Amino acid sequence: MTATRKKWSAEVTEHSNAMDLEDHVFESDDARKIAASLKRSAEHSHRRKAEPFQSAMSMLNFYINRAGKNLPAARKKVLEDAKDELRSAFGRDKDD
Repeated sequence: MTATRKKWSAEVTEHSNAMDLEDHVFESDDARKIAASLKRSAEHSHRRKAEPFQSAMSMLNFYINRAGKNLPAARKKVLEDAKDELRSAFGRDKDD
């Protein structure tokens, strides 16, 4: 793969057909801001196929999984915390 060619996962994150994401949503260091952005995107998207909570959580999990081993521990912590914030934003228990 050439340096100028993007990975398919970056393309999916930027141009997801599942829902419209705000620019640079996963770059924030604030888990609450990431969750709020995903919630807004999921609730306002007309392209998602599932319920807003499921769509938002799926996109967050997709991003975490695609970053894989290259994700620094501090960054992964912020994104994992965003999962809890997302559950809270949708009024869900951690077990949901």
